Amino acid sequence: MLAGCDHISEPDRLIYEKPEAAQRVVLLEDFTGQRCTNCPKATEVIEQLQETYGDALVAVGIHGGPLGFAGNARIEGLATETGNEYYNHWNLEYQPVGLVNRHSPVNYPEWAAAVKEELAKPAPLRLSGTTFTEDNSITIRLDAEGTDGTVTGKLQVWLLEDGIQTLQLMPDGTANQEYVHNHVFRTAVNGIWGEDFSIQEGERVERTFTQTLETTWNKEKLSVVAFVYNNDGVQQVVRIN
Repeated sequence: MLAGCDHISEPDRLIYEKPEAAQRVVLLEDFTGQRCTNCPKATEVIEQLQETYGDALVAVGIHGGPLGFAGNARIEGLATETGNEYYNHWNLEYQPVGLVNRHSPVNYPEWAAAVKEELAKPAPLRLSGTTFTEDNSITIRLDAEGTDGTVTGKLQVWLLEDGIQTLQLMPDGTANQEYVHNHVFRTAVNGIWGEDFSIQEGERVERTFTQTLETTWNKEKLSVVAFVYNNDGVQQVVRIN
């Protein structure tokens, strides 16, 4: 019986295989406003970047600040209290302005260079997910896989809406009542600053969230953005359609 057992040397018993490297995806937080005449120019930059990088760039239009519009009885406003809090937290002084992976504020003509720089960096984890929408709620299942070292920080989940047709002041000073706003921040699903999160290389983590939907939101045009960030910026982001 003993003669029938193969001897495996100690170094060959456990061979660690590092997870496949994750593709870096970049988060661009566009601090915008419906009363901001230059903000449509920033939107054009985002559209160009999305054509270039596709799903490797996730843009979020955060309405608020001094040029945000909360709406009235006739016109839908897109500014939110959370958007105002983000604007004030980052000590922003003008609009449009962006945060690329939550580094220093960048003016929109410089977004392309900042995005390119961030895309060249390795990503320490991979994010993916699915959503399920019912009559008045959306359920989000998020999957994370650690691919390089240990990441500790915060996990943030946001709800966005595309295709919102409402007021926007234009660069020529006119008011466009039929302007189409995309990737508009609607709400923070798991708190304004997210929740504590940690993942090790080779580890898989699953989280599930449920968000009640406002009656004014078009559930057919909703999507989810989830990202992990810490003091070193955004470590990874995913948009789930």
